[in-house]
Amino acid sequence: MIEKVYQFTDTNDFIMEKIIDDEHVNINHIVVAPGGSVPVHVANSNVYQIIVRGTISLRLEEEPVAHYPTGSIVAIPFNTKMDIRNEGSETLEFFVVKAPNPRSMPATKKI
Repeated sequence: MIEKVYQFTDTNDFIMEKIIDDEHVNINHIVVAPGGSVPVHVANSNVYQIIVRGTISLRLEEEPVAHYPTGSIVAIPFNTKMDIRNEGSETLEFFVVKAPNPRSMPATKKI
């Protein structure tokens, strides 16, 4: 078999799980219930958020909050402060693709 298959959790409960962590890329799966959030942090690579369910409420640096619905892919540059929330009434589910893998990147700024 040439391909490799990865699994992710099907849930409505909060979860942050690392799916792939190899020399090329890091892919995480995140589910956030309505009213929930992800801890504020700084992008440790070039980040692509793929929203597959719900609407992500995203504040980058000190910019106003932006809302991106299912079907959106949001690109966030390395070293950008992120505040991710689910301000909607539906469960938020998204995948985070980090390329290159953060292990290959320099240290991020402090927040």
